[in-house]
Amino acid sequence: MELIWDGLVQAFFILLNLDPEVFEVCWLTLKVSGTATLLSVIIGVPLGCILALSRFPGRNFLVSLSNFGMGLPPVVVGLWVSIFLWRSGPFGSLGIIYTPTAMVIAQAVIASPLVISFTLAAVQQISPRLRLHLLALGANRRQLLWNLIKEARLGLLAAVMAGFGGVISEVGASQMVGGNIKGETRVLTTATVMEVNKGNFDVAIALSVILLALAYGVTALLTSLQQRRSSYE
Repeated sequence: MELIWDGLVQAFFILLNLDPEVFEVCWLTLKVSGTATLLSVIIGVPLGCILALSRFPGRNFLVSLSNFGMGLPPVVVGLWVSIFLWRSGPFGSLGIIYTPTAMVIAQAVIASPLVISFTLAAVQQISPRLRLHLLALGANRRQLLWNLIKEARLGLLAAVMAGFGGVISEVGASQMVGGNIKGETRVLTTATVMEVNKGNFDVAIALSVILLALAYGVTALLTSLQQRRSSYE
C-alpha cells in the first residue's frame, strides 16, 4: 500500500509542477493514439458498412478475419510493421522506423479491425425496412449510406471508443516500431515499462495513473457525446 500511495503522491506532484517532460510524453501519447484512431475510423467505417450492406463471395471470410483481428496481439503487429519499415524492408526507403509515424501505422493496424467489427454490428442492427424506405423515397447510394450512418451513429461512437481504447493502452507495438526514444517516440505506456525495468516503481505507478486519467478523460468525453445524442431520440 505504501508503494501505491507513493505513486499517487508522485503523480500529484508531477501534475502540480507541470513537469514539461511528462507533458511532452502525454501530448505525444494523445497525438499518436488520436491520429491512429482517426485513421482507423477512415478505414474501418466504410469497410464495416460495405460488409454490413453487401453480399458477395468471401464476405463471411472477411467478417471472420475482421473479428479475428479484434484480438490481434500488438507484439505481432509491431513485428510485422517493423519488418516492413526496416531499412532492408519493402518500405525501408521511407525512413520512418522509430518515428511517431511508424507508431501511428502500427496502432492503426491494431484499431482498424475493432472499428470495422463494431461498425458492421451497428449497421446490421438497423432495420432492413429503413433501407427499403429510403430507396423507395428515391435516395441514391450516397444518401442511403449517409442516412444509415446517422442511424447507426451511437454504435459508431462505440467503435471509436473501442479503437481508441485499444491503442492508447498498448505497449508492445509502440515500443517495437518506436523504440521509446526520449523526446521523440516515448509515450506513457513505454515510459511506464521503462521505469518498471529501472526499478522506479513509484514513478511507474504515477505514469500509469496519468495514463488512466488521460484515457478516461477522452472516453468520458466520447461517452457524453454518445449519450447526449441518445437522449435526443
